[in-house]
Amino acid sequence: MKCIHLSDLHIGKRVNEFSMLEDQKYILNEILKIIDEEKPDAVLIAGDVYDRSVPSGEAVQLFDEFLVNLAERELEVFVISGNHDSPERLAFGSKLMEKSGVHLSEVYGGEVKPVVLQDGFGKVNIYMLPFIKPANVKRFYPEEEIVSYTDALKIAVERMEINCEERNIIITHQFVTGASRSESEEISVGGTDNVDAAVFDGFDYVALGHIHRPQNMGGERIRYCGTPLKYSFSEAGHQKSVTVAELKRKGDLSVREIPLVPLRDMKEIKGMYEDITLKSYYDKTSLTEDYLHITLTDEEDVPDAIGKLRIIYKNLMKLDYDNTRTRSGGYIDVEASVEAKTPIELFSDFYEAQNGKPMSDKQQEYMNELIERVWEVEI
Repeated sequence: MKCIHLSDLHIGKRVNEFSMLEDQKYILNEILKIIDEEKPDAVLIAGDVYDRSVPSGEAVQLFDEFLVNLAERELEVFVISGNHDSPERLAFGSKLMEKSGVHLSEVYGGEVKPVVLQDGFGKVNIYMLPFIKPANVKRFYPEEEIVSYTDALKIAVERMEINCEERNIIITHQFVTGASRSESEEISVGGTDNVDAAVFDGFDYVALGHIHRPQNMGGERIRYCGTPLKYSFSEAGHQKSVTVAELKRKGDLSVREIPLVPLRDMKEIKGMYEDITLKSYYDKTSLTEDYLHITLTDEEDVPDAIGKLRIIYKNLMKLDYDNTRTRSGGYIDVEASVEAKTPIELFSDFYEAQNGKPMSDKQQEYMNELIERVWEVEI
């Protein structure tokens, strides 16, 4: 059973106010070319199809085109919802789409039944577990002690009653403890969303979504394929790819990556304003089409530097300085500071700035509960 593993498409995403739709359309067409070459049996899409729970019309149209292209190739396609998706919206039309080989995860209802495929080695059971929180599982198993995400996933997996003698694949969207995050991922409230990898012990391949950097978790059996595009400058040095997982006999798994080349890369450059604007510099580096983060090392600020630089580098996304003043603490990169903090930390900073004193423990606890409740509805 050969599978193409994708996740975190984030269709409709904007990065530093730049729409990524054109780049996403390009990379999805590149993925289709890989699929035509590899001829897999199935395509697994492990959540965060869209960047928002209410995606734009253009985003929905692009994903619809991608699904149609996959269905025309007579593949089995499996799609689950991630924390950025609305599970109800993503599940719309799922029964009709099954006739075309497109399987969409339903809203979690306390049990997950596998889709059974056949190959030359027998049955392969594919389980689709969308992004869930402890409250989602507790609703159906109130008698169980479910406090953490690990508790929730453990109960959800136990109720699948998988047959470990057969080959089993699970597609899910969670943060497995120890995974390396990027800035473009959503930070959980208090960092409580960790899931112990041991909950997936019964599966031959765990197709994960949620983390944007491709990586194995203790071995290639549990894998994040990463995003097909770079969505933050913390990913500038990453090589994006498609994961190909091939499961033959029980226990015989091979995993490899096929690199993806984007329409526009995301890069960081650093230097003096005068050097960066020299024609010989940008001709040599071929950066005029890439998405850029430029760090100027001039000691004095250049008036309207971002406007002037965008005449040459039209896709300049971010500009900052590295000089004596910034290194001595006279400059604060507000954007980076905000990205590094959790929602409760940001609210705590705001509260202290408004009231001249920090929140009490009771207020902190109340805000944590409120943020979790809001996210439960919106995400």
